[in-house]
Amino acid sequence: MSEVEARSSTSRLHDRLETIVTLLRRRDDALESAAEDTLAELDASLQARLDELHPADLADVLESLPLEDRLAVWQRVKSDQDGEILLEVSDSVRESLIADMDDREILAAVEPLDADELADLVDDLPTEVLPELMASLDAQERERVQAAMSYEDDQVGALMDFDMVTIREDISLEVVLRYLRRFDELPAQTDKLFVVNADSVLTGVLPLHWLLVNSPDKMVHEIMAPDVNTFRPEDDAYDVAQAFERYDLVTAPVVDANMHLIGRIAVDAMLDFIREESETEALSRGGLREEEDIFASVWKSVRNRWAWLAINLVTAFIASRVIGLFEHSIEKLVALATLMPIVAGIGGNSGNQTITMIVRAMALEQVGVSQAGRLWRKELGVALFNGLVWGGAIGVVAYLLYGSISLGVVMTAAMTLNLLLAAFMGVGIPMLMTRLGRDPALGSSVLITAVTDSGGFFIFLGLATLFLL
Repeated sequence: MSEVEARSSTSRLHDRLETIVTLLRRRDDALESAAEDTLAELDASLQARLDELHPADLADVLESLPLEDRLAVWQRVKSDQDGEILLEVSDSVRESLIADMDDREILAAVEPLDADELADLVDDLPTEVLPELMASLDAQERERVQAAMSYEDDQVGALMDFDMVTIREDISLEVVLRYLRRFDELPAQTDKLFVVNADSVLTGVLPLHWLLVNSPDKMVHEIMAPDVNTFRPEDDAYDVAQAFERYDLVTAPVVDANMHLIGRIAVDAMLDFIREESETEALSRGGLREEEDIFASVWKSVRNRWAWLAINLVTAFIASRVIGLFEHSIEKLVALATLMPIVAGIGGNSGNQTITMIVRAMALEQVGVSQAGRLWRKELGVALFNGLVWGGAIGVVAYLLYGSISLGVVMTAAMTLNLLLAAFMGVGIPMLMTRLGRDPALGSSVLITAVTDSGGFFIFLGLATLFLL
């Protein structure tokens, strides 16, 4: 994406989306009334609105439309933008767009893409087009695509690109400037040139601003930076993203074990990766397996959500049985039924706070399983303080409402104990998930809520039965 290309602000894009939706509705009305002149005018207006949008903005528009409208817009998109749009949309929306294309359209859309971009799309393309696609690539491009596909999605090799400028260290800056003028344009995100020797071994980098402020007579090896951040294709992309943030990198070289330059990683790829990781983590907390097309069919949405809903059903049944154990107590003191949701709800909120902090710290590699004991002591201390303060406050309220000091004390004790339980499980759940080799965010909010609900009901009703009845 070029810096000189227009970008719509969020509010402006929303306005354009509303305009497109309105035109689509008016077009449907014109079709029903067979008003050909009006239909032609609306088609021209719709096409003009679409033509002025950047591919990334078109991707947002397509994701915001129901399937029928999405395909109507997709058929009007300029063919030279198809490949870029397919890269920008979510996996579920991409699937619906590709399903609407024939093999010829798919090949025309993806052939202009770079090797790293092709590797991102290959898994979503119909298998029958892959042989023709690979045959259309030259040997170097085919090798690059296969290399990018050989790495996992969370490895640098799957995110690196091969579009970079390399120079030799034994030439002058004047020669470098003449060489750069031969390019129609430099690769996107180019902030430095990669210096290699005759064996393609990386020896340093030459930042562009150093090139501009130094005398053209100087040699590259005199001003280049020999000590440079390098990454291996097998490196974890999340660790590399942290390095980009820590050292304010724009691009960085990717090298093999012998320091041969094989590609580069750019900040735009890192931003995309972090965004996708954040979205995946947010979905995992709610127990969703994958990003869902908001306008997907009922069956697809059911498949994405059923597993954790089943777990929720089980935990809700357990909570109901806990309440059932104390139904005689609730019959004798109706106030218990009105107060027990408060204990469970506050425990769930506190547990979610704890688990969010722990999962985030684990993602940033600030804590590990070995530090569980220290984290438990800290979080239990926080829970004890909050329990006594806020439990005491709600205990006073319970006393004022029902005129029972004993009920207020039970309320305070139950709130404190449930917050302690929430803190213990808020640390324990992600630690256990990590030890089992699972994503610590997976269903964390579902699990902590289930524990604090059942535990809160049991603690409060049990204390009330012992000390009030």
